Amino acid sequence: MSGVAAFFAMGGYAAFVWPSYGLSALGIGAATFVTLNSYRRTRAALTLLEGLKDAKK
Repeated sequence: MSGVAAFFAMGGYAAFVWPSYGLSALGIGAATFVTLNSYRRTRAALTLLEGLKDAKK
C-alpha cells in the first residue's frame, strides 16, 4: 500500500477515525456559528439600548 493510501486507511481504523474528525469539525463549526450569532444579537441589543439612553438626554 502506498504512503498516502496507508495514511487514509489509518491502519484499518479509518471507519472510526474519519467520522470522528468530521463530527469534531461539525461541532466546532456549530459552536462558532452559535457564538457569532449570539454576538451579533447582543451587539444589536446594545446598540438599541445606547440609542434609547441618548434619546433621554
